[in-house]
Amino acid sequence: MTHLSRRSLILGSAAVASAALLPATAASATSSPLHLLRPTGPYAVGATARYVRDTSRSDPWVPSVPARELMITIWYPTRDRRGGRWAYMSAEESRLFIEGKQNFDLPLDILSTVRTFAYAEAKPMGRPRSLPLVVLSPGYTQPRNSLSALAEDLASHGYVVVAIDHTYETYAVTFPDGRVAGCDTCAFDDDRTFFARLYEVRAADVSFVLDQLLGAQPVWSGGHLIDPSRIGMSGHSAGGASAIPAILGDRRIRAGVNMDGSSTGYTPPAPVTRPFLLLGTQSFHSPNGPDASWQLDWDLMTGWKRWITVAGTEHASFNDLALFGEQLGIDFGATTTGTRSTQITRRLNRAMFDRHLRHRAEPLLDRADPRYPEITVAATGG
Repeated sequence: MTHLSRRSLILGSAAVASAALLPATAASATSSPLHLLRPTGPYAVGATARYVRDTSRSDPWVPSVPARELMITIWYPTRDRRGGRWAYMSAEESRLFIEGKQNFDLPLDILSTVRTFAYAEAKPMGRPRSLPLVVLSPGYTQPRNSLSALAEDLASHGYVVVAIDHTYETYAVTFPDGRVAGCDTCAFDDDRTFFARLYEVRAADVSFVLDQLLGAQPVWSGGHLIDPSRIGMSGHSAGGASAIPAILGDRRIRAGVNMDGSSTGYTPPAPVTRPFLLLGTQSFHSPNGPDASWQLDWDLMTGWKRWITVAGTEHASFNDLALFGEQLGIDFGATTTGTRSTQITRRLNRAMFDRHLRHRAEPLLDRADPRYPEITVAATGG
């Protein structure tokens, strides 16, 4: 599969059954507000956003910008339920995202109405250096909040979770001073070398964000709660493919997950020795399937590794679009519902990080489980 056709899948056009939604879909959106799934853990969840600026490099996509600017959202466990709910998107971000996608006939502000379960600016809980950290990287053109259902669930189980907006790679990144960065890379993302470079850029973004969270003066007041020896990374699509250069380039990352991300065009410069999970669709990412990049990556993994597929899923099944598609009546081509695929995505990510950051037994990663008949452990190692 070429990068261009892979891009079409990432942008969603290959996943949607028709080029435009029926008018009834927009009507149903107003009568049935969009919402995430309730987190499954014992803790309430707080959320906050931060702006970080890397002055050591100019922006890799817009060289006239003298520093790499990023927005991040941090989710974390809390006992504080007094605040309002965290906003999924602003109305302007929702408009720019839907207009950028071009194939969703929806109210332009609909993603600003999503009901989340995180409390805005709640006080974090935990002892110093007690909480594991998971970094999330979204798919290409997708915003950081597109992994919110996963982030909230991990936080409810005692993780700190940070998701990164990779600036100029999505349609709307809003900075505190009101500036909005658009998708500048969309003008040249059909270049055959683009995605390999994008994965490296994202790896650098991840390392910088870790510096900002773990430094002597962390950008977030709860930074002292993070255990720097227990850090993992997960990503969807391009974000998942980026987990490989990230884990190779930063020894602080102890475990990685690639959720349905093709790494075509990128060859890891060294073996991946730390634990890694390949998690994808059965139709596209089974062993000997259409995406040969996964077999190449698998062969270069010398540590603990698992290759798991989920029946009935499509590319969008591993982020929040699966939930919203179900709630809006959009057919993404998946036979496993958005609710179910979200439950499975959450459970497998938590199993991975519980096993390798908390050293807990997780049989779900090793063999069939009758509670999850959709899951196939296709290959194991380490």
